[in-house]
Amino acid sequence: MTQGYLALVLHAHLPFVRHPEHENFLEEDWLFQAITETYIPLIQVFDGLEQDGVPFKITLSLTPTLLSMLGDGLLQRRYVRFLDLSLELAEKEIKRTRNKPDVLPLARMYRDKLSEARDLFVHRYDHDLVHAFRSFMEAGHLEIITCGATHGYLPLMSLTPNALRAQIQVAVQTHEHFLGVKPTGIWLPECAYQPGIETYLAEAGLRYFFLDTHGLLCAQPRPQHGVHTPIFCPNGVAAFGRDAKSSKQVWSSEEGYPGDPYYRDFYRDIGYDLDHDYIRPYIAATGERKMTGFKYHRITGKTDHKELYQPQHARSKAAAHAGDFLFNRQRQINILATSMDRPPIVVAPYDAELFGHWWYEGPDWLNFLLRKVALDQEVVALITPAEYLKQHPKNPCAIPAVSSWGYNRYHEHWLSDKNDWIYRHLYKAAERMVELAQKYPQASGLEKRALNQAARELLLAQSSDWAFIMHAGTMVGYAVKRTQDHLIRFTRLYKTISKGKIDKAWLADIESKDNLFPRIDYRVYS
Repeated sequence: MTQGYLALVLHAHLPFVRHPEHENFLEEDWLFQAITETYIPLIQVFDGLEQDGVPFKITLSLTPTLLSMLGDGLLQRRYVRFLDLSLELAEKEIKRTRNKPDVLPLARMYRDKLSEARDLFVHRYDHDLVHAFRSFMEAGHLEIITCGATHGYLPLMSLTPNALRAQIQVAVQTHEHFLGVKPTGIWLPECAYQPGIETYLAEAGLRYFFLDTHGLLCAQPRPQHGVHTPIFCPNGVAAFGRDAKSSKQVWSSEEGYPGDPYYRDFYRDIGYDLDHDYIRPYIAATGERKMTGFKYHRITGKTDHKELYQPQHARSKAAAHAGDFLFNRQRQINILATSMDRPPIVVAPYDAELFGHWWYEGPDWLNFLLRKVALDQEVVALITPAEYLKQHPKNPCAIPAVSSWGYNRYHEHWLSDKNDWIYRHLYKAAERMVELAQKYPQASGLEKRALNQAARELLLAQSSDWAFIMHAGTMVGYAVKRTQDHLIRFTRLYKTISKGKIDKAWLADIESKDNLFPRIDYRVYS
């Protein structure tokens, strides 16, 4: 009999970035790089496991903004253009390195992987990666869960409960639109929680959510088994806590696997290394250098000196690290099982984009791990949260603690002297959206379109990504502009709706730009 369970949870999220008003837009690369380096490699891993008859179960959150971008025709076409340009660069690199026998195989490797990605995207899945993930869900391999509609930081919305509710209700609606079923669980944006949020989860039919470790360890009363069983909030919604040991082994760049010297170095990219005239067609239209995805060096060490990347050595390391991870989970579960009245569950949540994008060998590691777990019939089995709750419906009741998985484990990243200015504007906009929803309960035609667009603009302004970027100090100008643009659009909509003077042409323009959530109903705010 299995002694305990491992719940692997991958959180796949990107903010909504779509700019049809520009032929090329640098930040759209966030999506294209993630598709190439994370989402397609994960699909290829799942394909291989399925073809080999290897059973596996993973929990995957696909956020509503990511689903909307993956399903958008314009972004799908632009991604093919991105691939074609990358393949052109690959051919140039093969030619440039033809007399460098230690580099040429790497250039060919990138060419081959890009060709595989294009074939899978264009021919196998007809540009629709949501269909790919959905097929694994329907086969029982993935439990796909949702997130806040635009990854809004929920505890900082508590002053306007209807805005918090809308983030959750729109998320569930979008999930069902793309995946055909309502989600059973939710990844709270940034794992950010404060007591009371579970009320809105229950209203939406959600049965469980995830917290950072101390969200459970500091719950009242403190759960006897810490994070290794879920707890039930007083209203019956379950909370699962992150296991710190398994997280550190994978997350930490210092102590974890991704920092191994044989793994590919993320930061050494030919977009920065090669002659500007040579690389210019493949970087930003402004001439600003950027990542191209062509990286020929391994981490090596903490100095600027970097040895060339050796894929086979890195793959061997990934296999060894997968074995080490499983060994540690077996040992951990063996110890836990001796003092528990039920099989323990080790919840190991990670950003999906760690696998492939930041940690190039991450998909290989996951592939090796899933195959190794399938051979373990005595200690560890994979499980999803919904399955665990079905098998073990009785769990302790407690009130989780205020928490997040950000720096210092509270709200600091999203509420600091670098971004606190946004909240007075977000609160006012949320109040006004509730006012509009209550004032116009039966709108139709142009008025209804404007009200629905006002809801979209508020949701987009609330994205936690913008506050995070401002605090982190990267791409700050873009994050500030996005927040301001959505708030300005919302305010203009509010005023023109209130005065009955809606600008039809301008409304159509912003509808074409911010076109996510096509089924949104503004009355969710009432």
